[in-house]
Amino acid sequence: MSDSTIAVTVKLFAAYQEVCGVSDLKLELPTGTRVEAVRDRLIAAHPQLAQWQEVTRFGVNLQFVPPETVLQSGDEVVLIPPVSGG
Repeated sequence: MSDSTIAVTVKLFAAYQEVCGVSDLKLELPTGTRVEAVRDRLIAAHPQLAQWQEVTRFGVNLQFVPPETVLQSGDEVVLIPPVSGG
């Protein structure tokens, strides 16, 4: 990892976990990456996730955050699509 990149852990739930087939990912991203870019990267790799693009909530280090939050190296990112259940 260079000074121009950061490393984050992404925890996946519900549809994201189902489609990606894993519960977490380790990503290396450019410095200055916003949390919404993680979602967009997964959608680019798995277009079937596009239906969740506008309704996904974001968490960073156990706090809900807005999509424009800039990530830092070592952050734990959570993508949370709407879930239903009973």
